[in-house]
Amino acid sequence: MEFGIFDHLDNETAPVGQYYEDRLKVIEMYDRLGFHSYHIAEHHATTLGMAPSPNIFLSAVAQRTKQLRFGPMVYALPLYHPLRLTQEICMLDQMSGGRLDVGFGRGSSPVEIAYFGVEPTETEAIFQRNLPRVLNAIETGVMHVEEQAEPYRDIVLKVPALQKPTPRVWYGVHTPESADRAARRGWQTINLDMDYEARECNDVFRPVWKEVHGNKPLPLMGLGRFIVVGETDEQALAVARRAYPLWLKGFTHLFRMLGRMPRHPRPDTWDMLHEQGKGIAGSPATVTAFLKKQLSTSRCNYCVGQIAFGDQTLAELQRSVSLFASDVMPALRGLDVLADAA
Repeated sequence: MEFGIFDHLDNETAPVGQYYEDRLKVIEMYDRLGFHSYHIAEHHATTLGMAPSPNIFLSAVAQRTKQLRFGPMVYALPLYHPLRLTQEICMLDQMSGGRLDVGFGRGSSPVEIAYFGVEPTETEAIFQRNLPRVLNAIETGVMHVEEQAEPYRDIVLKVPALQKPTPRVWYGVHTPESADRAARRGWQTINLDMDYEARECNDVFRPVWKEVHGNKPLPLMGLGRFIVVGETDEQALAVARRAYPLWLKGFTHLFRMLGRMPRHPRPDTWDMLHEQGKGIAGSPATVTAFLKKQLSTSRCNYCVGQIAFGDQTLAELQRSVSLFASDVMPALRGLDVLADAA
């Protein structure tokens, strides 16, 4: 079992400069305490998106950490020129000593996509066209663009990626079909759905992986959950119930402003989130028991915590991360969710 972090970098209340510094201090803790990777979302024009340029924030992460892997979950690919994105990926991989992970998506919010003058109905075609170009360019060192005139058709990258053939690729899965796709391409996954839904995806992923990749070890298959750890259940619940509504306010901001519904809606309260099995707040023992059941049911071998959210203070976050690392991670580290798996 490995452990990672997913972060929206949402902020409603703190001065922005201090917010960045406090979050980087927490990320330094992830590095020291043995987390595998740090994944950040990309959002725009909302307090959910304090890293509208993921690569700028991640360049700071690269300099403030030594072991921690990191990367976007995901780049909203239709918002990037493929050449610029490829070059920035290669730079970050070199600057971090080969610790960059990458994830690509179409963009979860049509509102944000439209702000950039991109037609939301075209994002699928843009994604399918540009993702192979980016990955092939990283692997070969040459960006090939068939539509360009001859002198500009093959662009040689002067900064190569450090990891070969490419940095590790992550993919968000919601359906068995997307799990099949990820397995065939050799990608690692993160699932935010119910534990039994994640299990349905993993039950497709594993046999397809074996079919395509033979005896190559299974990659990380992640399960994402909101997590708050305190000395007592009451202490952790008080923080979660206070912080979650502020996170939700940022998550729904643009949709409420424009009278639309999110593609993947979230519950209105922390207690409703917990009832769905998508969040836990409690003592180390409570959190461990919850995650053990969730990971065993889903057969995910990568526990991804959304620990920092809402208006939690630096001290609250440091306490939660410290308790998770000292008490929860060791109790789950040896959990073998893949035993007897197909």
